[in-house]
Amino acid sequence: MVVRTLRIVTILFLFQPGVSAQTSGHWQDPSHHRVIFVPVGEGISLEVLDWGGSGQPVVLLAGLGSTAHVFDDFAPKLATRCHVYGITRRGYGASSRPLSGYDEEQLANDDLRVFVALKLKTPVVAGHSVAGNELSQLGIHFPDRVAGLVYLDALNDGSDDYSDYDALTAKLPQRMRMPPVVSAADTKNFSAFQQWKTRTDGVIYPEAELRSKYRENADGSVGDEITPDFVSDSIMAGDHKHDYSQIKVPVLAFVGFPKPALEQIREGNITDPSEKEILEAVFGTYVGMTKNRIKRINSASGGARAVELWGASHFVFLSNADEVLRQIQIFIGGLH
Repeated sequence: MVVRTLRIVTILFLFQPGVSAQTSGHWQDPSHHRVIFVPVGEGISLEVLDWGGSGQPVVLLAGLGSTAHVFDDFAPKLATRCHVYGITRRGYGASSRPLSGYDEEQLANDDLRVFVALKLKTPVVAGHSVAGNELSQLGIHFPDRVAGLVYLDALNDGSDDYSDYDALTAKLPQRMRMPPVVSAADTKNFSAFQQWKTRTDGVIYPEAELRSKYRENADGSVGDEITPDFVSDSIMAGDHKHDYSQIKVPVLAFVGFPKPALEQIREGNITDPSEKEILEAVFGTYVGMTKNRIKRINSASGGARAVELWGASHFVFLSNADEVLRQIQIFIGGLH
């Protein structure tokens, strides 16, 4: 199988139940959601998950390479106080895979068309990772269409300068830079693959998310990724720079930080003085970049509050679900 590795910004370590787009025999997605397909263009429809609930509508947007099923475990917790939806953007999962339309302006327009189809007047929109580009588009250009924005470790922006960070990480020993290698035993079925992902990434991805991303071979083993490379490449093309001061709606931003350098050194049993020095420099550089991101989002004219999560996974809604849920509920409560 092919597991494509995206740029990693952490250090060292990385109704009725709906049926997943990729089902195996009688396997069913245990997450209680309704699956809707919403047309957003000629011959193009998006998979939308509806977890139900009442109160403020909340729309969840996945990060690069993910589908709305990545929220299968988190969304039901949020749905105890809100009506929660998730959008699988074009190119991924059960959504259409057209050859074009992957710039952030079009992706934000897709979101708006879903809002119209579902009669959502002013939802709170929460986006993970690259979905921050869509959030910024909505907050700057369509502030009357959203009640607030929640950035789930999604402040990476074209304004970031990675030159120093990249130069330092290139000096790390190869064993620290190489992604974990998956074995045939780890891909014999989706359950084994989920367990391997949990060991290597430190968070539990819903099985439906993995089944929406990877093909299932005839023998039940995990195959290649479903989405062609051009989709992610197209989404990442462009400078994606945003003037956060022009965001005219309230913002809640979760910011993930890696474990402190000394803790990483201890856990990794790093004894070489030069390796320690490089790791500490990498850590300090990344923290500095992240603090600059917080300064940028704090300029939002609609008001912003950043929540720092130290030692969190990039998937903060999985690694720090309780705190993320609590802060979102506080944020939504303050909108009324």
